[in-house]
Amino acid sequence: MRAWYLLLALALALSACDTLRGVDAGDAQPAVTDLPGESAEVSKALVYYARARKLAGPELAREQEAARRALARTRTDANRVRYALMLTVPGAAAPDDGRVMELLEPVARNGDSALHGLALLVTAFLQEQRRLDGSVQNLQQKLDALLTLERSMTGREAGTTRKR
Repeated sequence: MRAWYLLLALALALSACDTLRGVDAGDAQPAVTDLPGESAEVSKALVYYARARKLAGPELAREQEAARRALARTRTDANRVRYALMLTVPGAAAPDDGRVMELLEPVARNGDSALHGLALLVTAFLQEQRRLDGSVQNLQQKLDALLTLERSMTGREAGTTRKR
């Protein structure tokens, strides 16, 4: 059990190091303070997402299908973002981060798109989430190995004690 706590403490310490890497006290002012033309489109997308998060079961599935059909009819940046956001709503069927990043990639590449910043943000978030999921899996494997080692060591100690 101690090994688990040690591993958890190590993981938290390492994640804190990653979080602090690259942060400089001189970076108090943002590099970009205003993104003209983006606010209305981004606001609409965020309001849409907030509304979609409140949907449940069949309503969520219908809205997801409607977003998919809208994208199939017209491949606009707004429809790409709308469908990508629907795929990220908690409770949506079959979450597919790869598909979301694929949908957002053209929008993220298009610096002239009103939704460019939002697409970059969601893509970066999903990439970080993938990286963290990989780290969690790696840590779980290490924890499993430590627990197996601990069990074998405890078994040996118990065997040594019985022989005396």
